[in-house]
Amino acid sequence: MLMVEKQWILVQQKTFTKWLNNKLKVRNLAISDLTKDLSDGVNLIHLLEILGDESLGRYASKPKLRVQKFENVNKGLDFIKLRGIQMTNIGAEDIVDGNQKIILGLIWTLISKFTISDISSEGMSAKEGLLLWCQRKTACYPEVEVRDFSASWNDGLAFCALLDIHRPDLIDFDSLDKNDHRGNMQLAFDIAANEIGIPDLLDVEDVCDVDKPDERSLMTYIAYWFHAFSQLEKVENAGRRVEKFVSNMQGAWEMQSSYEKRMKELLAQIANQRAEWQGASFEGTYTDAKVQLAEFSHYKRNQKRKWVAEKSDLAALLGNIKTKLSTYRLRPYEPPADLSLDRCDRDWEGLMKEEHERSQLINETIRDIKNKLRRSFADKANDFALTLKTLTLAISGLEGDVEDQLTHVKRLNDNLPPLDAFLETIADLEEQCAEANIDENDYTTYTLDELSYELGLVKSSVAKKLAFLENQMVARNMTNLTPIQLEEFESVFRHFDRDGSNTLQEIEFSAALASLGLVYDEDEMHEVFLETCGRNSTVSFEQFIRFMVSVTEDQNTAEQVFQSFREVADGKPYVTELDLRHSLIPDELIDNLLESMPKHEGPDLLEDRDLPKYDYITFMERMMDNQGTSEDTKRSINGGH
Repeated sequence: MLMVEKQWILVQQKTFTKWLNNKLKVRNLAISDLTKDLSDGVNLIHLLEILGDESLGRYASKPKLRVQKFENVNKGLDFIKLRGIQMTNIGAEDIVDGNQKIILGLIWTLISKFTISDISSEGMSAKEGLLLWCQRKTACYPEVEVRDFSASWNDGLAFCALLDIHRPDLIDFDSLDKNDHRGNMQLAFDIAANEIGIPDLLDVEDVCDVDKPDERSLMTYIAYWFHAFSQLEKVENAGRRVEKFVSNMQGAWEMQSSYEKRMKELLAQIANQRAEWQGASFEGTYTDAKVQLAEFSHYKRNQKRKWVAEKSDLAALLGNIKTKLSTYRLRPYEPPADLSLDRCDRDWEGLMKEEHERSQLINETIRDIKNKLRRSFADKANDFALTLKTLTLAISGLEGDVEDQLTHVKRLNDNLPPLDAFLETIADLEEQCAEANIDENDYTTYTLDELSYELGLVKSSVAKKLAFLENQMVARNMTNLTPIQLEEFESVFRHFDRDGSNTLQEIEFSAALASLGLVYDEDEMHEVFLETCGRNSTVSFEQFIRFMVSVTEDQNTAEQVFQSFREVADGKPYVTELDLRHSLIPDELIDNLLESMPKHEGPDLLEDRDLPKYDYITFMERMMDNQGTSEDTKRSINGGH
């Protein structure tokens, strides 16, 4: 027990001596032994004047007599009593005589009053307040548990935690070896002394791994930590206040600068837009007007909305600037006149007026262009339709000599190619109308499709008329053919002239001959075609007729036709429609024959009883009478049945 008591006395004496020297150093004083160096009262008076920040008056600065020492000590003790500091059983003689425990008690009383007492918090005592501060600062460190001012500190981690929470730049708590108690504590003491300026009141061995370190010594030392970090926090708080003020001021200045810069940009953009509209012109085309309308619509959907938002933001920004300056009771801000909200409102009103005028101008221009397109299309379409009507009337009204008609039709045919170019012009106008979304036109009833169709009809009429007249010229010169033969050959030619070109391709030529009963094998047919067309690639009507003349001119025509009817009728004195169709005679010729031939009234075959029957013998007799057929030929026909 005596050993433990002696230990805390030694620790307290060392700690209190360091504390006292830390205070006395402002007067360049120092002590080494509390029991001796305070006994004459001089150092005690110096200490109290430093702690109380006032003079204790005259005293014996170099006392020789015991009575002088008593007077000095009593002056100090009286000062302590006047400050309301309670002292129990402490007399001048205890100090003068060097009573160690009494002197340590006196120093602890002074430490408690001048170093620890102001730490009390939330109605707690100074000790409780200091302990609470330590607990709060180390609460986030699982390895640290501060319960008291004794054993809770003997591993050094609590000191390291206080350093880490306040100055993490000085220590890395996580990297510490938690088992190195002495190393951790020495590190903490060194950093506290060298970096923070905390007096080195304790030695490592006074605390480290001591079962019960001296509480008063620890409290004295930890109180310095509290004051050091509290002062640091005060400085930091003051710095933060200054920083906040400067930051707010800087923010206000930046807001003012931003307002002026953005307002300049907004007003400049508005001015540029107004100047652009004032200098704009139209090319007179729908495409140009549509482009300008698209640009105007893009402006309203994009640029204008950005400006509306920017205008609103600038008004709010100016209000925030004024509020901020008012909050800090600083001089209010008024923007330059040319950057004020009133100036912005005036320019904006001008922009809105010119925007409305721009919209009206674009719409009027588009309406005018559309109307011009309607009129242009209608004028061209109506003229074209009139031309087609004139050509149609000219074709339908042709009569008189074939040669004169042919000359006139050729002249009409020469006038057709320019109509294609005319129709292309109308097509371009219709395309422009389509691009302009013109669906109706009150100036004409014609469409491009109608005009194109009617032009095709006119071309077809002219081509057919021209072919007909040319064929008539050819037929007129073929005196060695009967009208029936010419009609038959012409009908067959027209039937197989699929493209209306008045010529026959080789396959068409072959089919036409086959329909007339002239069948050749493939090689013979090719030779016949080449001989007939000559240097051409097709057979013309004249070449076709001349070929037919060449194969029929040496035959008895009437007998040939009669014999052909007999073959078609399979020897019967009558012929049916089915017989004619089986013979591959063109449909239109069959229809003509059925209308021309009389009905057969005589005997018939059982299988033909329900079918209409036609008397081809009487028909041939009539036709041959009309042609001046010889009596021998008639007798030949009559004798044949």
